Amino acid sequence: MNNLNERVLKETNYILKTNKTVREVASEFNVSKSTVHKDLQERLPKINQELFSKVQDLMQQHIEERHLRGGESTKNKYKKLK
Repeated sequence: MNNLNERVLKETNYILKTNKTVREVASEFNVSKSTVHKDLQERLPKINQELFSKVQDLMQQHIEERHLRGGESTKNKYKKLK
């Protein structure tokens, strides 16, 4: 297995284990969020279709919760300004 496939599988296992966002995974692995997204959307299905399906479900959940995270972030921002 090459380094690229290893990274993809490490990112996949990390995101499934921790329920982190793409941005958080990118920060953890010192790559861009575009790289993580490409790894999980384009490379992972060629490596492991079952894991890809699990990641898809998790990413869909993150999309559905995105507005909640953004609202919480804004609320905390203005708390700090007061």
